Amino acid sequence: MTLDMPRISVGFGTGLVVLGVGAYFASGQASPTALIPAAFGILLVALGLIARKSSATKHAMHAAAVLALAGFAGSVNGLPDLLKLLAGGELEHPLAGVAKSLMALALATFLGLCVQSFRQARTARQ
Repeated sequence: MTLDMPRISVGFGTGLVVLGVGAYFASGQASPTALIPAAFGILLVALGLIARKSSATKHAMHAAAVLALAGFAGSVNGLPDLLKLLAGGELEHPLAGVAKSLMALALATFLGLCVQSFRQARTARQ
């Protein structure tokens, strides 16, 4: 089964937009940093839509993978916060920790799917 990565990119991007906008309004402080997942989501949606054109698929999906790697690297520091919350600990901004953790998990999953898709494409070419 081959992965439809443009569609998957749009799906993950939409999820990140929902996460970012939800965190922004749920924070009660209207912190613009809560919109960071939405910014990554908008870019993933755009790259997914660009990738629907067959001549642009390879480049757009590689750009999406690089974007996912950068987003994961920037949000992975939220995972310890999530673990602390799950263990019953307290955080000054618990919503931020949860949002960063969800962003990191989503982007890691997306990146894994990208790698799997790239491997499938390489095998199909051989």
